[in-house]
Amino acid sequence: MTDLKKITDRQQAILRLLIQEYVSSAAPVSSNAILRNYNLGVSSATIRNEMSALEDMGFLTQPYTSAGRIPTEKGYRYFVERLMEQIDLPMAEQRMISHQFHQARLELDQWLRLSAAILAHTTKNASLVTAPKSYRCRLKHLELVSIHDNTVLLILVLESGTVKQQIFALDSPMSQDELRVLARQLTDQWTQSDSIEVTNSIATFTGVGAQVGEIISNTMCRIDARRTSDIYHDGLLNILGQPEFKSKQGVQQVVRALEERRLVEQIIEKVLQEGGVHIIIGGDDHWHELSDVGIVLTRYGIGNTLTGAMGVVGPVRMTYGRAVSIVRYMSHLMSNLLSDLYGIKN
Repeated sequence: MTDLKKITDRQQAILRLLIQEYVSSAAPVSSNAILRNYNLGVSSATIRNEMSALEDMGFLTQPYTSAGRIPTEKGYRYFVERLMEQIDLPMAEQRMISHQFHQARLELDQWLRLSAAILAHTTKNASLVTAPKSYRCRLKHLELVSIHDNTVLLILVLESGTVKQQIFALDSPMSQDELRVLARQLTDQWTQSDSIEVTNSIATFTGVGAQVGEIISNTMCRIDARRTSDIYHDGLLNILGQPEFKSKQGVQQVVRALEERRLVEQIIEKVLQEGGVHIIIGGDDHWHELSDVGIVLTRYGIGNTLTGAMGVVGPVRMTYGRAVSIVRYMSHLMSNLLSDLYGIKN
């Protein structure tokens, strides 16, 4: 905390401008570059002295002798918490994105893929989106379809949008009309019920009703046992051309951040529990395997009923202000779409 109290208004201005320059150029920034591009009303020597002071405080570092400075993780963290302007996504972009969703079919899977594509395209980074998941999945609707003689197809639709199908055999044939009546009865009984509630009420049914209840209960228990839902990502090629990711180590870090399920689960769990927009810079001392990666993530969904996470992955040298504005808007849009789709007030 002592370092934060020492930093002056002029040092804050130089730190902010230096980070802006470095994000744009990916090259160390000199005092002459700050002097040339910004009117601070001071000499190059003064700027150089202030940059040296910022380096002593741990906000900047000099990659090699006679080079300019680059921000440290501490410098980026100070920037995003104290210096970064909170900006809204321009209305023109909001309208364009909203139009794309309204052109899409009313299918959750398509919305998730579209979200990943838009996040990647608008930020020029990679994107990460997890399908919304209930803390405990709940039944929305079920259908029973006669296939042949004693063979029936169970179609189970959950509130998260997940659809499961299972074929099972009957002890004696039932007509499609009889199956339709039973499906309606079971749906009325178990709509918005979780696996425990379904299990506890199976005893009120006999025959095929109890058989279907056992299948539903087992299916929902298996889904609840999964720690995370499906993961969608896009835009990997957007960031592999960045200087930070030209090495094998850099590529491995990006792939881990997008596809290593253990790591993704840890990060997503933190975001879902705490809410808000999370900015992870170089692993934030928690994930050392992400030292070259910057991540902006937030949750979306319907309260605590149905939640997922979405965000962008890129170099630590990321345009955090724009990334936050896009991620925040997309979260708001997807939350409203889910609320309309499932008829649950957000």
